[in-house]
Amino acid sequence: MTEQERGADRGTEARSTRVWTLPNLLSMARLAGVPVFLYLVLGPEEDGWALALLMVSGVTDYLDGYLARKLDQQTVVGQILDPVADRLYILAVVVGLALRDVIPWWLAISLPLRDLLMWGLVPLLRTRGYSALPVHFLGKAATFNLLYAFPLLLLGDGEGTVARLAEVFGWAFAFWGVGLYWWAGVLYAYQVHRLLATTERRPARHHHPSPADD
Repeated sequence: MTEQERGADRGTEARSTRVWTLPNLLSMARLAGVPVFLYLVLGPEEDGWALALLMVSGVTDYLDGYLARKLDQQTVVGQILDPVADRLYILAVVVGLALRDVIPWWLAISLPLRDLLMWGLVPLLRTRGYSALPVHFLGKAATFNLLYAFPLLLLGDGEGTVARLAEVFGWAFAFWGVGLYWWAGVLYAYQVHRLLATTERRPARHHHPSPADD
């Protein structure tokens, strides 16, 4: 390896370990909004502000990934913060809506239960030197549906034609989202099963993302 190549590798490693990048700051801002959302929904029940916060969260969710690629600021911290922010928002929304009796508790419990099952696969993956498998498209599609479903269901907790339409479309997105979420989990578990059957036991790699990333 030439000195120039070594320098390029060191530069890439330095970029990947950065913390204070614009995409990471956007992800941190999304995380900070989680308790604010819960307060707005469960405290004064300011649904309008809560919906606005969810919209801002959705925009920043797109922007942090776009800017990370555009500005060459993809980092290990960002790979952790982005899926964690998604999961916490989904958890906060389902808990808030369940406590408000907008959605049933079976729906609120089914999503974090699936994530717990995915986390339970991590020790098995580590016996083969992995801590995650590639993100599956179905998982992304499920998250997309859920992030549309819950704001619509919150908007549907009201009176009038708009609220009624929001409730109908919200439940459509919710059912598709939950179904895809679990389907992606089953496929992920099958991938883990195949990996365990075809790969020899080896030391764990230092790889940060988790199965919940899908």
